Amino acid sequence: MSADYGAKTGTGFVSNEQAEVSRKERLRRLALESIDLAKDPYFMRNHVGQYECRLCLTAHKNEGNYLAHTQGKRHQQNLAKRALQEAAEREAAPAPQRRVAIKRSSAVIGRPAYRVTKMYDPEDNTRALLFQIEYPEILEEEVPRYRVMSAIEQKQEATDWRYQYVVFAAEPYETICFKVPNIEIDMKKRRDGGSRAELFRHWDQDGKVYSVQLPFVPMQVETGHAQGAH
Repeated sequence: MSADYGAKTGTGFVSNEQAEVSRKERLRRLALESIDLAKDPYFMRNHVGQYECRLCLTAHKNEGNYLAHTQGKRHQQNLAKRALQEAAEREAAPAPQRRVAIKRSSAVIGRPAYRVTKMYDPEDNTRALLFQIEYPEILEEEVPRYRVMSAIEQKQEATDWRYQYVVFAAEPYETICFKVPNIEIDMKKRRDGGSRAELFRHWDQDGKVYSVQLPFVPMQVETGHAQGAH
């Protein structure tokens, strides 16, 4: 009597072949739910219409078969090997150089010398202030800078809306500040060739003098006056 290991109707026995087909179908469905082929770096369709796994170097008839393959033991083992290999390569590779901000250790050497010149044009009632700050021992490659600060921004004095502040800074000198009338600064360029003062700044690297001229918008009445550095 010959043994029959195939499946027989009504026996409840499932053959190895049927079990394998069922297993692959479950894997295919699982892969369909969890894998996006468009993002799979190892998925490739070749010139004859088959689907290849570039990790395992296998070919598959359709996407379902490929997806089932990705859930199999061989593919998962190769994924683990590739992850270990990439981790080893990262450890062996030289660390990327990081840009580190260098903190200057130069000591502050005091306030710079300065001159403030008041200018007035009686023809159109315009005023301007010319600041000239001397930085003979300025750090190499340092460029002086200035900014106009409102009364509410500064924290040294009680807020007084009649004034604004002009701040100058250049290492290694102390930052200095001038209190000036809170009149709008005229930012317009002169195109008519007139004599009215214009806004400008200039750094004389040879003489180490930083010049800034601030013209004010013409007003009928001007209040306040420039005060010394703080």
